[in-house]
Amino acid sequence: MTHMRWREAIQKVLRENGEPMHYMDIAQAIIDNSYRNSVGATPAATVAANLSQPPLRDQVQRVSLGVYTLRSAVSEAPSPTAAVINGSLETDPDEDSTVAVGEDSNQMGLINAFGMFWRRSEVDWSKRTTSLFGVQQSGSSQVDFGLQAGVYLLYDVSRVVYVGRVTEPRMGQRMWEHTRDRLTGRWDRFSWFGVRPVRQNGDLGALPESGIGVDTLIATLEALLIEGLEPPQNRRQGDGFSALEFIQATDPEIERQRKQKLLAELSRGLGQ
Repeated sequence: MTHMRWREAIQKVLRENGEPMHYMDIAQAIIDNSYRNSVGATPAATVAANLSQPPLRDQVQRVSLGVYTLRSAVSEAPSPTAAVINGSLETDPDEDSTVAVGEDSNQMGLINAFGMFWRRSEVDWSKRTTSLFGVQQSGSSQVDFGLQAGVYLLYDVSRVVYVGRVTEPRMGQRMWEHTRDRLTGRWDRFSWFGVRPVRQNGDLGALPESGIGVDTLIATLEALLIEGLEPPQNRRQGDGFSALEFIQATDPEIERQRKQKLLAELSRGLGQ
């Protein structure tokens, strides 16, 4: 498949689907159909940014929060696009102008990325500077959240046993400490909520400046608790969190160790 500009790929997905789509689903369709050779670390945010700014803003119609459809007549004239992810300029390597992130892409203000119920067994805890790998969507680039800052929850299966905070960019190190302190045998999963945004190239952005409004603070805390504790009577996800979640990716060192173990077992089997 020929490498498409983001604008062209978004139009193609919407045209082929024929129904309104959430921008996260549009991004996943672009990945699944190989409409782009590279989608970076934040494809959903890039799609949202393109949809909210010219020329696509005039060619699509938003039918609900985050959901778009093509207007009846869509111009096919090429136009350069790019993206600003979470307020930080990220220029697509094939495209050289810029668009601003839209209102659907990130409304929370405080929480800029998070991971839910990640498995302790998928992380290499042998180093103090522990890496925490995740991907926004299947097929997007891995991001290391080891230097994230924010809050985290430790679980024993599904029960929360500890809530902590990290005010400096050392989330991985703080989690590593819990593999050696009094909590080491009491948790097997964890969730985290980070304040550092993810750039399109996979790097983490700067810590946010102070001066957060009370409304934003309250909305963020409510959404965080809904996501982290999953109370059964809450019927909705935390507002604006859908495009900020990252799925855990197994640490490459863990994968290497598992392959070595498998080869060793096969060798012993052949030797018997």
